[in-house]
Amino acid sequence: GDYDPVKTKVIHFQMNPTSIAKQQRTEEVEQLKVECQRLRERLRKIEASGGMTTDDTTIIIPPSQEILDLRKQMESAELKNQRLKEVFQKKIQEFRTACYVLTGYQIDITVENQYRLTSVYAEHMEDSLLFKSSGPVGSGSMQLLETDFSRTLTGLVDLHLFHQKSIPVFLSAVTIELFSRQTVT
Repeated sequence: GDYDPVKTKVIHFQMNPTSIAKQQRTEEVEQLKVECQRLRERLRKIEASGGMTTDDTTIIIPPSQEILDLRKQMESAELKNQRLKEVFQKKIQEFRTACYVLTGYQIDITVENQYRLTSVYAEHMEDSLLFKSSGPVGSGSMQLLETDFSRTLTGLVDLHLFHQKSIPVFLSAVTIELFSRQTVT
């Protein structure tokens, strides 16, 4: 590879195969970059529209039978879910009404683990009792929270909750007390 430029003359081909190959390679890389960019744009359009795009026009590809079947199954499941929700709402309302008629108390959940009981015989809608679940859900451990209405029932609270430790007896006594107030007046 070492030569003396004074004594040795290097001849370059006008159509040098290596230079031509390098030039073709460079052109091919440029073409591939342009095509890659065009394909990325087309893919973005496909993802955005759900169809196949060709030069700013969209061709909707009909979904395959499998996709149609899955859509039908999904619609069927959604319809079934909606019907179940409607049935559950109806049954919940029936249960709430039955509890109200049988016990004389409308029971509402105010916040997590806290329940407001309003008697059918309450003189005012704000006359309600608040109970809070003091243990794990379903343990049956409840505490009466102080309200304006519960302060008027200190005798019943002392007797039935502190001494007898019975919420059902307390609620029954409150019902009898409120009923007697309505029938006397």
